[in-house]
Amino acid sequence: MADVANAPWLWILGWGESGTEGLTPASRSALDSAEVVFGARRHLRLLPPLDAEVREWPVPFADGIPLLLAERGRRVVLLVSGDPFWFGAGTTLARHLPTVEWRALPSPSTFSLAASRLGWALEGCTCLGLHAKPLTRIRPYLQRGRRLLVLLRDGSAVAELVGLLQRFGFAASRLHILEALGGADERIRALGADTALPDDIAHPVALALEVDGTGPALALTPGLPDALFEHDGQITKQMVRAMTLAALAPTAGERLWDIGTGSGSIAIEWLLAHSDNSALAFEQSAERAARARRNACNLGVDWLEVIEGAAPTVLTDQPPPDAVFIGGGLSAALLQHLWEHLPGGVRIVANAVTLESETLLAQWQQRAGGELLRLELAAAAPIGTRRGWKASYPIVQWRVTR
Repeated sequence: MADVANAPWLWILGWGESGTEGLTPASRSALDSAEVVFGARRHLRLLPPLDAEVREWPVPFADGIPLLLAERGRRVVLLVSGDPFWFGAGTTLARHLPTVEWRALPSPSTFSLAASRLGWALEGCTCLGLHAKPLTRIRPYLQRGRRLLVLLRDGSAVAELVGLLQRFGFAASRLHILEALGGADERIRALGADTALPDDIAHPVALALEVDGTGPALALTPGLPDALFEHDGQITKQMVRAMTLAALAPTAGERLWDIGTGSGSIAIEWLLAHSDNSALAFEQSAERAARARRNACNLGVDWLEVIEGAAPTVLTDQPPPDAVFIGGGLSAALLQHLWEHLPGGVRIVANAVTLESETLLAQWQQRAGGELLRLELAAAAPIGTRRGWKASYPIVQWRVTR
């Protein structure tokens, strides 16, 4: 029995397709001394005879955590794929146990094995774990010349991902299908994204991509083209959106409230700025809310949370933001609610286009401070046989910190 007060009782052991042949002496020692061994079915099939109790980990993964915790005090080994803390099970388990109760013994990750087989510098690759996430999350990383290593659940996911490459205009990409890396059944096949896939792709599988094509890559600076968003005209246009995002100034790990989100364009670009950002988009129209959700999914930020309802009522009991954008539904009642309920330090940006809303922002800027800007844009347009400047409606923007 393990003494929980003085030593770990759980070993999170990195496991690969080579079974015990790929283990370090420390990992082999932990396995040989275990009283209980947990693992997925594909991991357990590679186990040698052991004196320990061997138990299959259930699906979904979360269902196994109570079973594991019930063995606290015994010497337990959990077999997980490769490196437990690189898109692995270790991250989930660590939320349930203090660090003194477990030790992690990693093996080479699928990313490391893939890079070593292909001769790619791992530090130059983008590594994505999409085996349990929507495949559209690859969208922001489709940049010509970029190398991607992607973990996938099975062969059907490979086909789905290739379909997305074709849909987004990156069918010229080069693919490497990597199956059972490190094991006796290892297989690597290369082909183009515009060719037929083999019908015998086996799990576990990863895909290595050399991205190429004519599709539009998502720019890394704010102000994506309006054409990338499905909208009904209710959208913060590209140039104004770029200036609005600059005013909101997203930094890593922050939460945005996008009030009157319309197409969701501001919230979506906020999420694209940092992969660990979050955003709540509030929209009174069910049709527009559904459209914002589709835009978020198509642009690879499906974790955008769109909440239907009218502000300020819908804002009650929501997690506090780091920044707020008001693109629709601007009113005195909304500004008063925000000023009374938001904590200090929250950045607020509001855009107005009507005389009435301009007046409201001017009054609040006089009362609460901040910057009041008038943004005027004009584009060249035909005037008969010549050209002239066609002005857009001016935008008045208030930027303030609560």
